[in-house]
Amino acid sequence: MGPQPTADLISYLQTVDSPTLSNAIEELNVRPRHEGFAPLTIRCLFPELGRMCGYAVTAQVETVSRMSAPDRAGFIELFNALDASRKPSVVVFQEIGGCHELAAHCGEVLATIFTRLGAVGVVSDCGIRDIPEVRAIGMHYFARGAVASHAHYHVVRVNVPVHVEGFVVRPGDLLHGDENGLIAVPQCDADELARAIAGVRTRERALMDFVRSDSFTLEALRTRFLE
Repeated sequence: MGPQPTADLISYLQTVDSPTLSNAIEELNVRPRHEGFAPLTIRCLFPELGRMCGYAVTAQVETVSRMSAPDRAGFIELFNALDASRKPSVVVFQEIGGCHELAAHCGEVLATIFTRLGAVGVVSDCGIRDIPEVRAIGMHYFARGAVASHAHYHVVRVNVPVHVEGFVVRPGDLLHGDENGLIAVPQCDADELARAIAGVRTRERALMDFVRSDSFTLEALRTRFLE
């Protein structure tokens, strides 16, 4: 049984930092350890907002290149998908055009619309904009940085698997992010995940208590790491 889309699960995961959650997921052996998280190029731009947790609504977009004709209908399709999605939601954008350094995928207008439709965050493999305004809204931003113009921005596909700087996100994936980074929570038993998180916290707390204590020696540290 995978994690259920309940307020209780979201509330619980918001009490867990992403490194602890990542370590717990590793212990479950449900995916390779080098998968399921975003690279350092995807930055948490508003760490003061705390932890983001929500279900992915994905879109492939073009902003600078003009490989297909702009069509505003793509935005309506995205809004409809967001409205129908599990809540809270996170909108995840993949740029499929060229010149990623010039692409801006979200600003105040879209962020406000997304918020009204149940989203709590935006993830982009390019840039975003309207930093002060979106911070004031309380919308989480995970992106490479900020860009002033959205150029020829249009939505090409909605709710398809996307690649965010190598991080694969599928529609409906449960995403968790904070100032440490962004990860996907895999399909696993929620109770098993909670037990793994508790185990990670207990072991790390015991190790740190020992390292800070008068009993600390290098030999004792070696013994603990070899256990």
